Amino acid sequence: MSWVLVAISAYLILAVANLLDKFLVDNVLPSGKAYAFVACILGALVTVAAPWFLVWPGLGLFLFNLLLGGIFAVALWLLYEALRRGEASRVLVFIGGTTPVFSLIFSLLFFKEHFTTSQWLGIASLLVGVFIIAFLPTSRSFLSRVMHKLKISQGELKTNSLLIAVFSALAYSLYFIGSKYAYNTQPFGSVFIWTRLGSVLFVLLFLVRKKDRQEVISALHQPNKNKNKWLVFFNQILGASGFVLQNYAVFLGSVALVNALQGVQYAFLLIISAILALLSPKLLKETFSWRIIIQKTLAILIIGLGLYLIIF
Repeated sequence: MSWVLVAISAYLILAVANLLDKFLVDNVLPSGKAYAFVACILGALVTVAAPWFLVWPGLGLFLFNLLLGGIFAVALWLLYEALRRGEASRVLVFIGGTTPVFSLIFSLLFFKEHFTTSQWLGIASLLVGVFIIAFLPTSRSFLSRVMHKLKISQGELKTNSLLIAVFSALAYSLYFIGSKYAYNTQPFGSVFIWTRLGSVLFVLLFLVRKKDRQEVISALHQPNKNKNKWLVFFNQILGASGFVLQNYAVFLGSVALVNALQGVQYAFLLIISAILALLSPKLLKETFSWRIIIQKTLAILIIGLGLYLIIF
């Protein structure tokens, strides 16, 4: 199967999962550490496939796999902290735009990857499209509209949330670059299982310090929010599905190009918002202006151009 199709499928799923992430961080598990703890523990359920896929890679690669899992847990934790402190529509797009930049730099440094002129233009187009979306007026962005409909406080894009988002993007890019190396030397299923175990080992550190342990436990035991906690489980299944596909795309293709395709995720959100606005204008109470229509259309066309240049 083409890595491009796998990556596009992954980003479609992750687009929905990220919306639910913000809702859950605000309303169900209001702690980045608690949410990362639950996400990584549930992610370890993949170990049920161990008898069929897990192989011993040797001590060096075993430790490397666990380290990768820890880096992923850090990226996830920082993502949730940035979402909790800042404006979702900006944080998600910012991370989605900077992760490919870091990945591209690391790919050139460590893998000595060579891209065609068309692929370079495609990468640039995808990044330009993402940042056009980032500069959409907040009150008119699809993410903000959905957050308002769900009665989620958006807050402001504070400097600390932006800084946390940068480190989250850096951690994600390190994870994917490291994963590509691991996939080149080990079977895909085995690497994926070992890294999930590494994530679990990292989040268990949240239980060592009393303050962190109390934060996690108190977030998990909130009776008035129990009715929504099934959403955590559902969203983790959704997010895990997208994450597996994203990793498989990295396994099949270039990590820099797979990360660059993340711009497609935000194009999906814009397209969904346009469809919803046409089918049910009152649902998100979308207010149209020629400037917004042109800006959204331009972003989608540029991202589409980038996708075309990378594929063909």
